[in-house]
Amino acid sequence: MTPYNLLKALDYAASLFKETNMRRRKTKTEDIDKIIEIYTAARRFMRENGNPSQWNKSYPERSDILSDIAAGNSYVCEDRDEIVAAFYFCVGVDPTYEKIYNGSWKNTDEYGVIHRIAVKYNGRGIVGFCFDECYKIIPNLRIDTHRDNFPMQRALLKSGFQYCGIIYLESGDERLAYQK
Repeated sequence: MTPYNLLKALDYAASLFKETNMRRRKTKTEDIDKIIEIYTAARRFMRENGNPSQWNKSYPERSDILSDIAAGNSYVCEDRDEIVAAFYFCVGVDPTYEKIYNGSWKNTDEYGVIHRIAVKYNGRGIVGFCFDECYKIIPNLRIDTHRDNFPMQRALLKSGFQYCGIIYLESGDERLAYQK
């Protein structure tokens, strides 16, 4: 084995044993600026990767996040005390999921809803960790995404979500609906 290949193998082995300190917690108001940075980067990532219209220039707004915090539905994921993801999570009925077209939900049991999930670093398993944390709370989850958001669609399928059909937001915008 060449020294280069040996170093690559050692790096790979070390990555398998890399300690993670990820944890989910409720968002605090003092987290807002860091969350806004994550959402800004997510909008830029979407635009650069063929999804220019899912979130407009300022969505989610600061007021959306504050409202989610007040309702107890805003969460962050931290890794070694660094906020690496932000998302909305709530157990209960989501009015936009009442009607589904070109398919059906897997069941009508109580479910958790995930919205506005964004990660600081792509490809590090953060979104999967967030999904797993929600699944621990209630093992019946629903989520939707834009038709052009291929990275999220891949992440959903990788995490065991199944495509169920199409839903429409209050604005009339179409979204692909998934359930796990």
